[in-house]
Amino acid sequence: MLITYLLIRLITLPFAYLPYRAIHAIGRKLGTATYYLIPKFRKRALSNLALASDLHLSNDEVRRIAKESLQSLMITCLEYAKLAREDHIENIVTCENPQKADEIMAQGKGLIFFCGHQANWEVLFLEGTSRMPGVAIGRPIKNRYLYNWVLNMRQKFGGTIITPKNAIKEGLRGLKNGSFLGIVGDQGMPESGYSSNFLGRLAWTSPVPAMLAYKTNTPLIVATTRRENGRYTIHFSDPIYPNLDTPKETDIKRMMDQTLDIYQESIKAHLGEWLWIHNRWKQQTLNTIKKPYRCDSIALFLPDDENLLKDLPQIRTLYPTEHIALFVPPNYTPQIDAEIHSNREIFLDDLRFKLIINFTDNKKINKHYLKRSATAALNPKTFAELQTLVRNA
Repeated sequence: MLITYLLIRLITLPFAYLPYRAIHAIGRKLGTATYYLIPKFRKRALSNLALASDLHLSNDEVRRIAKESLQSLMITCLEYAKLAREDHIENIVTCENPQKADEIMAQGKGLIFFCGHQANWEVLFLEGTSRMPGVAIGRPIKNRYLYNWVLNMRQKFGGTIITPKNAIKEGLRGLKNGSFLGIVGDQGMPESGYSSNFLGRLAWTSPVPAMLAYKTNTPLIVATTRRENGRYTIHFSDPIYPNLDTPKETDIKRMMDQTLDIYQESIKAHLGEWLWIHNRWKQQTLNTIKKPYRCDSIALFLPDDENLLKDLPQIRTLYPTEHIALFVPPNYTPQIDAEIHSNREIFLDDLRFKLIINFTDNKKINKHYLKRSATAALNPKTFAELQTLVRNA
């Protein structure tokens, strides 16, 4: 771990002394290289963009935005060394409407910020804690040397990072003491129990921001970030206040729905700056489906086999809420909730599918979709065999 940390510090050291515009130019070049050289990242971004039905993107637009997203990610990675040395965050970050939060914080009350992986998400906490007391939830990095370096950078203006394990306890303490609580909440959490339509698809999200807001009678603000001309601009939404006269579950859902509506509109305004390689729409936990096959968009190719067609509804026991496209014999209408295609049109330029399940003998199908966005392909003979392949025991 120490050697890895030292190598990373050595490689990134020159970026601590470069101007931000130079870092951004280099980051865009490296992001383009990442798009072509790391298929896992490229395919995940392509599939997620193609599946976000609210965006109505062409395949050319999907490919362009996927590349921009990886460029944005590489810029963020290269900026860590620079931000670790930055003592004047106002040189690079501007909050265009700080009064939204300042008025609340001036009353000695806490405040909850909901934010996500836009542009360089690290600048949100740095800018906030340069002006007011704050805590934020941050997942530790496995390499403790690297994590301590990142932690020192994040806490340099007096803020405190708390781990997810202690998030509720420490978050409540921070709010009680009049600090803001920052929560990066745009990650897929199928175990959370709360779901909503996000960019046109069912997504699972942690309701913790709204739960804490309701419990402490604290307002919630959506903080969004965009990168422009080598700088960052932060925007705060109007505060979302809990309504304690409303039943708890109902009001938590209202606040989360409002929060995510605001957040996804900010994503639409700057599509290339969101982290599209995150598995935002995963529908199941690893307790049920093995990781390589925990895919939210699946294409099934079926031959004219009566036994397979009869057993077809079993697929929904494996993937109850995932997007499924079926390629079936002509004139056959299966009784299953899925997108139906004739198997005469199997070679589509479709970027949505992450997993190919091919019950036919045509191996060209696998090759065709693995060249696009699919990361795995299976060739089971029966549905019983498919269950054995993908289920976790």
